Amino acid sequence: MPDILEAPAKINLSLWILGLRANGYHELESLFVPVPGLADTLEVSPGAPGSGCLVTPELPGTPAEKNLVFRAWKAYAQATGNAPDIEVRLIKRIPTGAGLGGGSSDAAAMLRWLQAQAGGRALPQADLGRLAAGIGADVPFFLQDGPAWARGIGDELTPVALDLSAFTLLLVLPPVHVSTAWAYGAWDDHARRQADARDCSECLTTLASTHKRRGSLSPVVVQNDFEAVVFPAYPDLRVQKERLLKMGAAAAAMSGSGAGLAALFRERRLALEAADVLRTNGLPVHIEALRKWGVAKR
Repeated sequence: MPDILEAPAKINLSLWILGLRANGYHELESLFVPVPGLADTLEVSPGAPGSGCLVTPELPGTPAEKNLVFRAWKAYAQATGNAPDIEVRLIKRIPTGAGLGGGSSDAAAMLRWLQAQAGGRALPQADLGRLAAGIGADVPFFLQDGPAWARGIGDELTPVALDLSAFTLLLVLPPVHVSTAWAYGAWDDHARRQADARDCSECLTTLASTHKRRGSLSPVVVQNDFEAVVFPAYPDLRVQKERLLKMGAAAAAMSGSGAGLAALFRERRLALEAADVLRTNGLPVHIEALRKWGVAKR
């Protein structure tokens, strides 16, 4: 029997792009929240001797060596010398290009499994986190359980206590793939245009990251800076967000660089009614009750 691994989605309830680092990476601040009810599944079975890691089925447009599950296996093997021969059947439920972290979660599930199998070769937790960040900025988040504030490039994590038990989450999953690389490039162009329009020789504020920290002290501010560039390019996403608010959502925002939309409803009845309307219009949705998370004592 194969080992069955669950790889849950996440949403960004808040996402601020604070600035651009000298190395080309973007400085972020974001509230990551797990969505355990929407998950990919990895079925891990022993492989033929010398076969390495075979991931099936191959994802469209993604060569086998670029698959994040394979990259996680390879990185762990290089770091520890532990390279079991395995076959991984990947059952995708989290849409790609939806800003829900599906590929990163798959990689983290693989790392968790390898770590559990490694025995004396297992990495210290800090080293595992650094290895995960080298695979993808979101991967370290999926190595922990519960919400976290993410800073840096998304890899500096601070677990937070968060009570969302009053809300029902409705995720809208449009059949649209938004490229994260494109979204960052579009944001950079947007930021430059803003700076040019303001004649920054006389500005009293700047676009530097130290001047763009969130003003609210609340742990939940539903906002996503990417909407400023993604919505003009994909206007149907703006329309869907507006519909969610009209149908009773207390708040709604795009997750990550899109195209998934996360809406919080105080009344479950309204969330169910909205889900029915959206399904009738051919839009895939996911709905689940949110919960209260604490922070584990160390």
